Amino acid sequence: MDTLKKFNLMEKIVHELEDLKNSQQAIIQKLAKIEVDNIDLGDKRLEKDLPDMHQRVSDNLDTIAGILEDFAVKTDQFNSKNNIAGLREQEALAK
Repeated sequence: MDTLKKFNLMEKIVHELEDLKNSQQAIIQKLAKIEVDNIDLGDKRLEKDLPDMHQRVSDNLDTIAGILEDFAVKTDQFNSKNNIAGLREQEALAK
């Protein structure tokens, strides 16, 4: 795989990880809302299962955030090391 294609794929993965992180945050917010709504309702199944679900999603979010942070740094370093802007200019001139 050439350098520019590799960098573009790395950027794509960073964006997908950001989307995944945002999705997990939205799930946590929805779970919290259900937990608050259930305070008045008092459904035993929700009381039993929601805290565990909330914790698992929160743990996943922490993992995703760590992967995203590490991979974004790796992508930035790859960008700097390989002069991606220069490669893009060369590619544009070759067209």
